[in-house]
Amino acid sequence: MGVRNAAHLAALQSARAAATPPLRHFTRNFPKRAAELTDGGSIYWVIGGVILVRQRILDITQDTDPEDGTPSTALVLAPELVRVEARAQRAFQGWRYLPPEDAPPDLTARNSDTAEMPEAMRRELAALGLL
Repeated sequence: MGVRNAAHLAALQSARAAATPPLRHFTRNFPKRAAELTDGGSIYWVIGGVILVRQRILDITQDTDPEDGTPSTALVLAPELVRVEARAQRAFQGWRYLPPEDAPPDLTARNSDTAEMPEAMRRELAALGLL
């Protein structure tokens, strides 16, 4: 997808959802933990080597990828991107499922210093292991 930052991800997803609703992300394999993932689970987006946002998974269905027509699994996503504490992470698909104990916390008032930081700065500090 070549996502530059969280705002770019939001713009790409908004356009995709408008063209072929609902908002879906396609992957080849049906997840073994599908029931767990649709019960409040999220995918965590890795952008520039850093987890920056998460997105709730609303449903997981068998579908066809509209780009190439191949049978695929569709992750039906909530439209909201939730900013999380930046964490360096090697991407293998640009996203990951994370169990709650391994997931970075959401950016909230509790960690407002980081929440107000520009995304590029958060990404750089996380890549250096300083966040």
